[in-house]
Amino acid sequence: MRNVNAICLFAGASSGHDSAYIEAARDVGLAMATRGLTLVFGGGRRGLMGAAADAALAGGAQVVGVIPAFLQRREQSYPATQLTALHVVKSMHARKAMMAKLSDGFLALPGGFGTLEELCEMTTWTQLGVHAKPVVLVNVNGYFDPLIAMFDRAASSGFLDPRHRALVQSAPTTDHALTFVEQFSPPAMDARVDLEEA
Repeated sequence: MRNVNAICLFAGASSGHDSAYIEAARDVGLAMATRGLTLVFGGGRRGLMGAAADAALAGGAQVVGVIPAFLQRREQSYPATQLTALHVVKSMHARKAMMAKLSDGFLALPGGFGTLEELCEMTTWTQLGVHAKPVVLVNVNGYFDPLIAMFDRAASSGFLDPRHRALVQSAPTTDHALTFVEQFSPPAMDARVDLEEA
């Protein structure tokens, strides 16, 4: 089993229209605390990301936020004193690079363009050899079903190598998702690539 200390969560800055989404976010935060894992997240108090962070903090977890300065007001950034650490960075790219550096794997809860972009970029970085970390979709009420179908179609249509398709997994519950991150074994990839070169 891999040595996993910190997991990055990608999640909507909105709560969505189904209470199951907020419940799942709280479950992620509590599960991280229960397992003694550090939660790395986008630093904002809004929506699912805020609900997960609040639950993790309440459970005694280490919680690390990473947020670009220009989003601090929009996403209602936590005060640095309320988190284990809050990193204010210059750009979205710097945010993702730091989140990846601090984490051993990635979970994704329902979200919009930002969440989808983040999970796809982290998967692409594994595909390219920038890192070797899994992405797991916490598929609350089938939210990610269309995305999973699109990934499957990309593979069946010859645009995605089956070994790369396996880099993104889905799980029905937080516990299943965390277990997958802990047991993830990356496929043999090409030579490692430094992020500055990618």
